[in-house]
Amino acid sequence: MTPLWTRDEVLAATGGKATGADWKATGVSIDSRTLQKGDLFVAIKGDNTDGHDYVLKAFAGGATAAIVSDDKPAMHNAGPLVIVPDSLEALNQLGRAARRRTGAKIVAITGSVGKTGTKEALRMLLSEQGPTHASALSYNNLWGVPLSLARMPASTQFGILEIGMNHSGEITPLSKLVEPFVTLITTVEAVHMAHFNSIEEIADAKAEIFDGIQPGGVAILNRDNPHYARLEKRAKAAGASQIISFGEHPDADAHLEKVALKDNCSCVSASICGTPITYKLGVPGKHIVMNSLAMLACVKALEADLAKAALALAHLEAPKGRGERIHVDAPGRPFMLIDESYNANPASMRVSIETLGRVEPGVRARRIAVLGDMLELGDSSLELHRELAVPLSRAEIDLVYACGPHMRALFDALPADRQGFYAETSDGLIEPLSEAIQSGDVVMVKGSNGSRMKPIVEALQALGEDDTASIRRNRGEA
Repeated sequence: MTPLWTRDEVLAATGGKATGADWKATGVSIDSRTLQKGDLFVAIKGDNTDGHDYVLKAFAGGATAAIVSDDKPAMHNAGPLVIVPDSLEALNQLGRAARRRTGAKIVAITGSVGKTGTKEALRMLLSEQGPTHASALSYNNLWGVPLSLARMPASTQFGILEIGMNHSGEITPLSKLVEPFVTLITTVEAVHMAHFNSIEEIADAKAEIFDGIQPGGVAILNRDNPHYARLEKRAKAAGASQIISFGEHPDADAHLEKVALKDNCSCVSASICGTPITYKLGVPGKHIVMNSLAMLACVKALEADLAKAALALAHLEAPKGRGERIHVDAPGRPFMLIDESYNANPASMRVSIETLGRVEPGVRARRIAVLGDMLELGDSSLELHRELAVPLSRAEIDLVYACGPHMRALFDALPADRQGFYAETSDGLIEPLSEAIQSGDVVMVKGSNGSRMKPIVEALQALGEDDTASIRRNRGEA
């Protein structure tokens, strides 16, 4: 296997001091739990944990070397080290070196919703056309972005990096690190409002993605978003030589002509920068349709094969926790589970509810929404939760199970016949929900990470294993 990094390359990138024997690394890791044999382990000091406490475990797990800033004697006996003043800065330096040594065209993606799904779809589309590298999971922050770059092979042709934020000033240094050729902002919505005074401030923070754009680079923007003109101005000021807009707006460059929205897919006719194209999307939802326009605009900007990419969209699958559909074969009452548990904000809640409304349940079965708190919404939180009663009614959702202090506002605003059950925490929903599900029901679970909705998904999946035993297990009984 071709090494990702040699010891000399790492020393040249970081200016560190080496101890121990020579080595080569086939990967880079900052987590001893997921480290693969042959990885270079970078010991990062975080807010809650210190990677230096896990260096010995990393070597035991097969790490070939470790970058450290705390030179503890026990580490020297465990394996080769690269000693640096600051291990996080060393990770950034590895990212910069990886960026310099590749001729890849890189796409940097941000936006209030749709970042990870769009990144994963582009990974699939471009992988069929050349060596492609993309961020793992949602590695989009101050350590996730440099880690994703440091993992990028020199032979990469297309790179897709996701960049996130919840405060202003976070994206600029990451964009400058990535130096993207294509920048994409999926949309701007009222998220992280606890840290901003207005949606306009959120738009400005998202526009930091342009700060690292390469000369001659391309900005891809949502023409339907009310902040389009603001973002377009920022992109041009940062040096973007081309703006490609997408949406239903008649002036959009990647323009939606017709769409047939179905419960398990969508059929789309569009014009992508003047090229008419018809394709099928393997994942349902109007929001996926709109993001597919942005994906194809990226393909066009990268000068890849547009027709081939459009054909590949039929094989698109929802990432885990972001709309994945799971058929649970519970004894005597099989049902469909839609896992949207990864995260939530008002915009993603609305589109997920709308998508649930298009799914036809079985005969005499129900559409059930299981909703947890949306976090970081500031003073408007209760109102934004309460307002979800409108899309729930419009989508003809039969029952709502809700948890969290903010979701109480929504639950109380619902008609009595739509109130399934309310609990303070997600754990409190597991038993009543598990016992209430009937054959043919469609159950969607969604909430912010901090609402801990994933245990509900796991408990419902377990119903397919052993109905009675799984409920008993989730009660904590033997």
